[in-house]
Amino acid sequence: MRICVDYTRCTGHGICETIAPSVFEVGDDEVVHLVDEDPPDDLRPDIQDAIDECPTQALSFGD
Repeated sequence: MRICVDYTRCTGHGICETIAPSVFEVGDDEVVHLVDEDPPDDLRPDIQDAIDECPTQALSFGD
């Protein structure tokens, strides 16, 4: 699974990090970074929740 981050939209709220901390981390630069660029499929529900809860819609699945 591929996760995309639109850095023009991310404002570093950190909701994604709260939902899936093994995948997302907000850095000192106040934008999200992928901790795991190829997360296991069992994390997909948490990642989907993070995508759905992102207030700036900066996250998505890529193909």
